Parts: sequence; structure tokens; C-alpha cells
Amino acid sequence: MAGELVEAMNMVKSFRVSDLQTLLASMGRSKSGLKHDLVGRALRLVQTEYSPELLKNVRQLYESRFPKASGWLAARRPEGVPVAYSSLSSSPTGTQGADYLNGIPKLSSTPAAEVKLVSLPFYQTLETLLPPTELIAQNSEKLQDSQCIFELTQSQADQVRNSTELRPGMKAIQVVLRICYTDSIGVQEDQYPPNIAVKVNQSYCHVPGYYPSNKPGVEPRRPCRPVNITPWLHLSTATNRATVTWGNFGKRYSVAVYLVRVFTSAELFSQLKHCSVESAERCRERIQDKLRFDPENEIATTGLRVSLICPLVKMRIGVPCRVLTCAHLQCFDAIYFLQMNEKKPTWTCPVCDKQAPFELLTIDG
Repeated sequence: MAGELVEAMNMVKSFRVSDLQTLLASMGRSKSGLKHDLVGRALRLVQTEYSPELLKNVRQLYESRFPKASGWLAARRPEGVPVAYSSLSSSPTGTQGADYLNGIPKLSSTPAAEVKLVSLPFYQTLETLLPPTELIAQNSEKLQDSQCIFELTQSQADQVRNSTELRPGMKAIQVVLRICYTDSIGVQEDQYPPNIAVKVNQSYCHVPGYYPSNKPGVEPRRPCRPVNITPWLHLSTATNRATVTWGNFGKRYSVAVYLVRVFTSAELFSQLKHCSVESAERCRERIQDKLRFDPENEIATTGLRVSLICPLVKMRIGVPCRVLTCAHLQCFDAIYFLQMNEKKPTWTCPVCDKQAPFELLTIDG
């Protein structure tokens, strides 16, 4: 249900005034007011009175405007605004030579369409070099080696070679390797198998290590991120070989290789500031809703207190930011939040610990 709620809210954000008025009228709500008033009213309606009928109305209105668009990612940004991320499993496949895994032709392996990888805000997929393909154990040994073979086109190699550097040794255009559980149900997050090691063209790549824990009895946590294999590739049309060493302990994993553009926290903040700012009028409405008298409730709210100190860094908030699905008014600093998720991605609200995905962030007006 949470996924459908997010989908509906993102669709509502892309509606025109006429669409918003139609939606509100169909649900017996007032359709008067400026666009930001209508958007706020429609979002509140979706949050508080979510139902199959409402979802159907939202989808019909959205599909009437975007007949060829699919999924909530298309609804996240207004027209003409570049998207900072995309579904890695649905990206266009680049022109390749024959791709193999464990010496088996790609056509004989697990169908790639069954596994869908979660989209990542800091990565925009440009090409799919190897679609999600299952790691297959060759024997009964606990430690397995699986080889992937792929090639870059000349255009792809030039893109990587000529891209700018985000910092020394890290290019903006990269080739990354992602691993997840092999599961056709739901969208899969990156998940490393035990004893993972990645070798590209006979050279070992850096795989993110464990975060140390300062709490007694708590095991260190390993961030499962895309593995940047760019420095070890042949930036030409020559064949590249990636070998994944993994522990075979009963779970099934899939591996995929993508050509991506990497975004910085500053670039994500620029996009957030450009297209996800909540108006001051909407903020006032939210406060009024909190203070509105409810005759059915014996307890009435007579005052609200929020802090100007960011709960993340304990400093004054510079750019107040909230999550659309959170009920609290307390904000946190957008810049620090994005910077911290760039280094250690958790995407969790620092106020209430609920999920805070990038597509639901909004700057408080």
C-alpha cells in the first residue's frame, strides 16, 4: 500500500489545474483556489482518505495526460526538468557483443525481466551493459567464482573517458556492478553475498567495507552500494571480464552491469530546490489542520513547538526540509541530509525514523 500511496502522490504533483479540479470534484471536495492550494488539497486527500476508488481516479487522470508514461518515476518531476535517477532494471540496453555468465550464453540464464533493482537517487542509468543475471553455482563448494563478459561500444567508452571528475580518480560517468537477491517479487535493493570479491580484467576492485559500530554487541553493518569498476576497464571495444567471488550458502543472487551518471549531493539539492518547494500558504494550512478543533476528540491541541536546530547536526537549520508522508512539522536541514546520505545512504527521517526517499522530500516554504 505504501508504494501505491507514493505513486498516487507523485502523479498528483504532475497534474494541471483542470486535472486537480476534476479529481477534487469527483471526491466531493472544493475545486476553487490557485494551483498550489489545489495541489495541497489533493495531496491531503490522498494521504487521509486513500482508497481503491481514489487511486483509480488518479491513475485515469494521469494516463489521460501521459498515455505513454509508465510508473511513478515519470510523475516525480515536471516536464523539462532532468531526472536524477531512473529504474536501473528498465534502462535501454546498449549494443553489446555476446554476454556470458559462468561460460553460459546470456539467453540460457535467468530472464533479466524477473529481477528489478531499486532506483538510486545518486545514480542515473545511461545504458544497461549486462541485465540482472543469476549467479549460478558450478559445484558444491562454498566459495564460487562467476564470470561476466561484456563490451563497451566506442560511444560508451568515449563517454567515460571524456567525463568530468567529481573528485580525483572518480568520474561522473561510471560503469558500476550491482548485486541483489534473485527475487521476482518487489523491487530489490543492493545486497552483497557473503565473502564477496570482484575482479575486473585480472585486477581486484574496491568493494565497500563495513561501518564500524560504537555500540557494544552490535555487529558492524556493510553498505551495499554499486561497485565502481571503471578504473579497471578497457575503455575501448575490447572485451571486459568481471569475476565475482561469492559465498554459496543457499541464497540466490543476481548481478548486473550499468553505465551510469553519478550525481553529487549539491546536484540533488539543486533539483530539489527547483521542483519540490512547498508554498508558505500550504505550510500555514498544515499548521491550521493541526490546531483545528475536533469535536470527536477530547484532547485539543492548543500550541505547537518546533525547533530551529537541525536534529542531524545540532546546528541552525539553513534549508528546512520535510518528508511529505511524515505527520510532524519539525524540519531538518536539506543540505546536511543529502550530504550524509551521499556518504552513508540510509534515507531515514531524522525526526521520526520513517523512510525518507528522495522523491518524497520537500523544502518547507
